[in-house]
Amino acid sequence: MKPMSRCTVLASLVAALVLAGCSQQGDSATDNAQAPAQAQADAAAKKLDTYRQLVRINNDEMAVSMGHDILDRFANSDAAKEVQQSLPAIEKRYKENSEKNRLQGMWLYQVSPMQGGTQSTATAYNTSPSNHRVRLVLRRHTEWGQNAFLYSDERGFVCKANCTLAATVDGKPTGIKAFAPSTGEPALMIRDDKAFIAMLEKAKKITLDVTLQDGEKKLQLVYEVGGFDAAKWAPVGKGGAAKAKKK
Repeated sequence: MKPMSRCTVLASLVAALVLAGCSQQGDSATDNAQAPAQAQADAAAKKLDTYRQLVRINNDEMAVSMGHDILDRFANSDAAKEVQQSLPAIEKRYKENSEKNRLQGMWLYQVSPMQGGTQSTATAYNTSPSNHRVRLVLRRHTEWGQNAFLYSDERGFVCKANCTLAATVDGKPTGIKAFAPSTGEPALMIRDDKAFIAMLEKAKKITLDVTLQDGEKKLQLVYEVGGFDAAKWAPVGKGGAAKAKKK
């Protein structure tokens, strides 16, 4: 066998180096292709872990936000598939609780001294129209008894002695009898406060058509009353109950 010439040896080395280089480039290309996919999988898994923890501690608001982030950014991942199983129910519960809290937040309950006695009030503002704020007030007073009335921070209402307000309760038309106080306050007193309050406790939305003294402007006041909590409207007076007489 003839010994390999220097040229042959050199050619063999060059060929080997070229093959090694090609092999390394191929491995590098594969690694580069796999790296982003693995990074995506790791990021999805990390967010999924956070989502699970938020669900476990009943933080619905953050869980909904994290769940949608996973679905948006990692739509075809295993993490997204898991989130899709639980997110709809969590989002439904979150929306229902948010609406419940919104309605409850519309009411303000107070107990305070008032003209020689103690009064307990439950107050809500109309949600429409937004440019006229008129309070709906439920009041118990140790001397005056129980009242329900509208109170305007501006001028009073047009109501000669007695009047009937056109109203709707959850879309059903009705009439609410009212009267203007003889003392001149910018208020409308509900004639049958007991029946009105009983109706309010079961209602979600009440509209009342009124006419302001200021230019006899007609308004339809909308009250979202579904968040009223009778237990927070404290009784007052002898024996813990308000008297029933009107002022």
